[in-house]
Amino acid sequence: MMKKLLAASLLLLVAACTQEQQNKLSRDIQNWTGTNGVLEVYGGDKVVKRWLKVDKLSTALGTDDNLPRHYRYGWGVLDENLNGVVDPQEKKVYFEVGGFVSYVFYESPR
Repeated sequence: MMKKLLAASLLLLVAACTQEQQNKLSRDIQNWTGTNGVLEVYGGDKVVKRWLKVDKLSTALGTDDNLPRHYRYGWGVLDENLNGVVDPQEKKVYFEVGGFVSYVFYESPR
């Protein structure tokens, strides 16, 4: 009886650690934060889209399983002319970037 109780306790402990590790992983990769971030999407070796003044890039989580999805989302100013400057006509928009897209997120040096 004692062996069964010990085995059951050990199994619960391992399951709890695994769940905690999954939750920590979800929290760790959920958000990238920075000040005045820039997100660049590449098509080959060229920048094809750029968002400026991004303050957080988040990882989507599943509704039922709370596991990370293969895309990121956030808000930023779409740099329509790719000049690296927020022009008066450029507006802050919501965006999503798929996990299989080549992109770089960094803090703007300006």
